[in-house]
Amino acid sequence: MAVFPQDDLMQARLFHLHALSALHCGTGQSTGVVDLPIARARATQLPIVPGSSLRGVLRQSVSEHNESAARALFGPKSIADNAKSFAGALAVGDAHLLALPVRALAGIVCYVTAPFILSRYARDLERAGLTAPEPLSPAPANNTALVAADSVNRMENKLVLEDLDLDVSDNDIAKQWAEDIAQLIHPQDVMAQTDFRQRFAILPDNILGFLSETATELRTRISIDENTGTVKKGALWFEEHLPAETLLWGIYALTDSNEPDQPYARDALARALPASDTLLQIGGQAGVGRGLVRFLTQEGLA
Repeated sequence: MAVFPQDDLMQARLFHLHALSALHCGTGQSTGVVDLPIARARATQLPIVPGSSLRGVLRQSVSEHNESAARALFGPKSIADNAKSFAGALAVGDAHLLALPVRALAGIVCYVTAPFILSRYARDLERAGLTAPEPLSPAPANNTALVAADSVNRMENKLVLEDLDLDVSDNDIAKQWAEDIAQLIHPQDVMAQTDFRQRFAILPDNILGFLSETATELRTRISIDENTGTVKKGALWFEEHLPAETLLWGIYALTDSNEPDQPYARDALARALPASDTLLQIGGQAGVGRGLVRFLTQEGLA
């Protein structure tokens, strides 16, 4: 297999999504008691925001200011003939779960992740030209959480999350991961960085997998009959959401424009994308305040 220098083809860039409200990017079908579940990776069952959802939102945002750049980035909206077709210069990957806010007995909320997630996050950090903390070695033992020494979630030597009672172990690498993630999510806010570090925990993979399925948010929705003022028959359903403060990450990549008549260079297209810390609305229910996220990029890689 040939290996090409990144600068010669597509330049990998890192993005983060920081949910400011409950976020529902669904599958459109029910698999159980939840009528509208969130999208999940098939192999891991961890929550994701599909790249197609983010791509559509980014196209709308760019189109509002620069329709020509939007066409170069995302390709033509419609194709009259093959001669006028071309691929967009932007490839957007799925956004993967990085840290999930979970109810804690002490400290109100704890941001949890796991070695499985961090190892893949470290790989993408390196692809984007950033340095990841040291790998966790050893991984947290069964029923043990790794936290920073000043964690506000610990009760003596215990961490109580939802209905789980975990042992606590101080860990310098966990502290470093918390600091690095906090700097990427809150680059200009020292207080927010400190708060995140004090509420951060690394859990065993199996416990994080359990919480990713049981600690999401379920909301009951109804539809009102305009004539009677009561709930329409059969119009009650349950929606699953990622809770506010969830963190996700992903990779996107750019090339020069593929459109023959618009020879945009890659750097020019990068400047046309929303700036880091732009607010976007992803998923449904915008009218009731769902899906508001901060879109964060490492602009130094542009």
